Amino acid sequence: MARLTKNQKAALSKIEAGKAYSLKETAALVKEITNTKFDASVDIDVRLGVDPRKANQMVRGIATLPHGTGKTVRVLVLCTPDKEEEAKAAGADYVGLDDYISKIEGGWTDVDIIITMPSVMAKVGKLGRILGPRNLMPNPKTGTVTPEVGKAVTEVKAGKIDFKVDKTGIIHTSVGKVSFDADKIYDNALEVLQTISRLKPSAAKGTYFKSIHISSTMSPSIHIETKSVAGI
Repeated sequence: MARLTKNQKAALSKIEAGKAYSLKETAALVKEITNTKFDASVDIDVRLGVDPRKANQMVRGIATLPHGTGKTVRVLVLCTPDKEEEAKAAGADYVGLDDYISKIEGGWTDVDIIITMPSVMAKVGKLGRILGPRNLMPNPKTGTVTPEVGKAVTEVKAGKIDFKVDKTGIIHTSVGKVSFDADKIYDNALEVLQTISRLKPSAAKGTYFKSIHISSTMSPSIHIETKSVAGI
């Protein structure tokens, strides 16, 4: 086992072994135990009582974090010329169609989100083998295939995130930065958890929320008492 650094030992000493903390306590504690020199990301891991191999137990959704993600989100909009100004006015970083499709075919994927329109999905669909593995493929279910490209850009820039359960039954997503006030981390995490709760598949039996943990980049994870979370 790797030896713990001084900072890691100090962080672990602040977490009581075997204790499950309330979400409020966790939001404050994750700030205390983070000693990185950069503004670390705060992440939540939720283990669900679902079998993601079954289509009727797949959990995928969208949450708009009340205080944003704290990250700069680079947005590409693939649209027809009449929609370009709308996308640019909303804050899209890259706007176009054929030129960017050619760039992506050449291997360029230097963006975080791609938004497109139903009318050009035939062209965009051909990029699936490149965009799919990078989780960049636009999808109507996550609001990234829409005629209202300006609205979609605004929502993404404001803190709209999409998430889905992985093959092991865990949802992993970011809920802010360590520089956020504890109350903002709490609000963002609560929004994600309540959204996941609303998405419970009817086919899922037994305990839905198996475990919830919050951690920051390079910090130990903190176990959250699921009963302490309002509305789940």
